Amino acid sequence: MLISDQLEKALNRQVGREMGASLQYLAIAAYFDQQALKQLARFFYRQADEERTHALKFLHFIIEAGGKVTVPAIAAPKGEFQSAADCAQLSLDWENEVTQQIYELVDCAHGDRNYIALRFLDWFVTEQLEEVSLMDNLLAIIKRAGEDSLLQVEDYLSRESLVPAEEGAAE
Repeated sequence: MLISDQLEKALNRQVGREMGASLQYLAIAAYFDQQALKQLARFFYRQADEERTHALKFLHFIIEAGGKVTVPAIAAPKGEFQSAADCAQLSLDWENEVTQQIYELVDCAHGDRNYIALRFLDWFVTEQLEEVSLMDNLLAIIKRAGEDSLLQVEDYLSRESLVPAEEGAAE
């Protein structure tokens, strides 16, 4: 086995966290979809898909490293939101938390002198810079526009290509 029991447990926890994030982003996407804010909905449907992909990366790494996958229980996501800014702030807070979780995984792999895991985790470290920056910018844009002008945010998202032109889950 190419990972310690401690790292295996930590990676399994991260599988659950990433799936939890996927569910949270689905709940946020549905919130926007129900308000006919299709660009914001697509943005968060895409984020949900991305978090699920991250969970699968961790899962496959555990298997490839000879570990055993044990997906933890996943708590229900928050389902009530006060505003678009509330959704963006929740997302930014989550991405900052994930950054700390990834750092803890790196520390664990480093402590194990597991260079294979460190190389695997390097991708996630870089990804977190992108994710935190993306959510920070979205929050700033939503705050600047205000809740009464979310159609400007919709226009911005469609122009900036932050939302794929076609997204099956949002249609």
